[in-house]
Amino acid sequence: MDNYQPLAIAEFEQRAIAYLRTPAAIREQCDRLFSLTCAEQLPHFRCDLTKLDQVANYVIQVMRDEYPDLDIPFHSRWRHFEVGNVPRLGELEQKLAGLTPLEKAQTKYDLAMVSVLLDAGAGADWKYHESETGQVFSRSEGLAVASFRMFCQGAFSSNSENPLQTDAKGLQSLTVDKLSQGFQVSQQNPLVGIEGRLNLLQRLGESLQAFPHLFGTENPRPGNLVNYLLDRGKRRWGDGEMGRWGAEGAGGAGGAGGDTKTTETFPIPNSQFPIPNSQFPIPKQLTASEVLAAILAGLGNIWPGRVAIAGVNLGDVWFHPALKGDNPGEQYVPFHKLSQWLTYSLLEPLQELGWEITGLDELTGLPEYRNGGLCLDLGLLEVKDVSILHKPHLPGSEVIVEWRALTVCLLDRIAHAIRQQLNLSTAELPLVKILQGGTWTAGRKIASQLRAGGIPPIQIESDGTVF
Repeated sequence: MDNYQPLAIAEFEQRAIAYLRTPAAIREQCDRLFSLTCAEQLPHFRCDLTKLDQVANYVIQVMRDEYPDLDIPFHSRWRHFEVGNVPRLGELEQKLAGLTPLEKAQTKYDLAMVSVLLDAGAGADWKYHESETGQVFSRSEGLAVASFRMFCQGAFSSNSENPLQTDAKGLQSLTVDKLSQGFQVSQQNPLVGIEGRLNLLQRLGESLQAFPHLFGTENPRPGNLVNYLLDRGKRRWGDGEMGRWGAEGAGGAGGAGGDTKTTETFPIPNSQFPIPNSQFPIPKQLTASEVLAAILAGLGNIWPGRVAIAGVNLGDVWFHPALKGDNPGEQYVPFHKLSQWLTYSLLEPLQELGWEITGLDELTGLPEYRNGGLCLDLGLLEVKDVSILHKPHLPGSEVIVEWRALTVCLLDRIAHAIRQQLNLSTAELPLVKILQGGTWTAGRKIASQLRAGGIPPIQIESDGTVF
């Protein structure tokens, strides 16, 4: 556990770490690359915003095909568990019938966290045969079904009497053989990055033990994050203060490595925000950014081979030489794709407990190859050198960093164009629903029409921990 010893971090480094773990930083740093691209100052891509309405229309058609009444759920892992018209979530509810609502939410967190962390691209050759239904699935849906079945079989639990949980010991005892068996991996059925996925889960087990305030002391598990978030929401009002995490809440230096914390709180004027009492019960509200902040704080150390500031792992954050600056972190572009995908997937269990999630559009669109592929395949983005399309690229390459940054910016613009055409507000059609309805599905659809196997237009050399 040496990786988790407290570090002495200068205040300016704390601020940089905190900033790079916010959704605002994702947008701001991506916007810097977007502006350079629009000014023809980057070598790999050009952007044709005249195609924006065309792309929006394509996505709207896909949305209407998938959800004719536009009653679109969140873009989250829970959608994948229902693939093939199999009511797996109903099956899960039956298994959880004897639990309290809180215990059910904790179990769903246990399932969602491991399933999302196993969700990096599977590759074009892998498939999963679900023996319970006889159906065969591939890619993200296949990974979802495989992880669902492994969870239901107790693969992530160290307690045979309580198999429907994910706990630290269960994750740390996982082996590549056990994971390969669960995912039916063989020479004839290869899964990209199987060892990277295993290492990610084992490091998650370490993080569960390293942050007991997030994941519990006696039996560290992802599900205990529910308690932390609910307590946080209640404390904010019970203390008569509206919490702002500052460095801690942004998943800053204090969260990631047990380092010195900087926490800011702002008193709530009684005239504007009455202290909860019998007349004014505690509002059951959490922001999406608060959930993301807790995830980034608790999972910051699990990502391998990433850039760091003062020894603190930054996660899905990448260097780009076109970004200049005198302050730490100005040359980095944060994405936090899997962490945001996980955040979206952890919101629904909170809603089932009666909590309102606010600030949904503070989070960004997911910079992955389906959304990015949509922009390329419909001409919103163009490569300046077609050789980019003919060889694989590492996640940290300039090509991939630029592609992902431009995708974040263009998803916001696509969403705005869609809302304008449908005459809907951000509250009525948040980005998380447009992704589901939506850009991700549209990206897969156009890819399947243009290329055999529906592969993305740009190939990524994945280790199973980013995409």
